[in-house]
Amino acid sequence: MALSQGAAERLSIVIDIGKTIFHYGFIPTVLYMGFQKGADPGMPELSITNLFW
Repeated sequence: MALSQGAAERLSIVIDIGKTIFHYGFIPTVLYMGFQKGADPGMPELSITNLFW
C-alpha cells in the first residue's frame, strides 16, 4: 500500500519528532525512575549530589 506524498511527509515529521523526544528524554527518564525506586537496602541514600560524585 503506497502512501500519498502528503501522508509520507506527515509520517516523516512525526518520526523525526519522536526521535528528538527520545534522544533528549531517555536519560532524564531513567534518572527519574531510579530516584523513584530508591536505593537498594544497604546502599547509601540517593540524592542529586550523588550524580556529580
